Amino acid sequence: MTDIVITPANVVGGTTVIRDTGTAGETIAAGKAVYLSSTTNKWMLADSNSATAEARKATAIALNGASLNQPVTVAKPGSDITIGATLTAGTAYYLSDAPGGICPLADVGSGEYVCLLGLAKSTTILSFNPQFPGVSL
Repeated sequence: MTDIVITPANVVGGTTVIRDTGTAGETIAAGKAVYLSSTTNKWMLADSNSATAEARKATAIALNGASLNQPVTVAKPGSDITIGATLTAGTAYYLSDAPGGICPLADVGSGEYVCLLGLAKSTTILSFNPQFPGVSL
């Protein structure tokens, strides 16, 4: 699978960003797809082929890096994010099988659960509006 290469220092919430803050449940880099664990109430890296159903559904994108038990700020659905990577305008981007990773549909493999993260508004901006139909390929 080929994930987009994100430069964490270049991840920035746009003017439409909807922020939330919380605690990291593991080491998280800016630009990674995350979900809020219902058991720990901490932000964790989402993963399209996780054994845990909750982890397969990304609900936010980390806007800063954080280690375990440190504060993390995330962008919620409806946010435009300068993702810190080169995107193809008009392309849909999905959660990958690398924890927190983002990839185009062509790189979502067999056995992975489909989680659309959003569409590229330009070569730098991802319009984050996740959709999770609960279907594996």
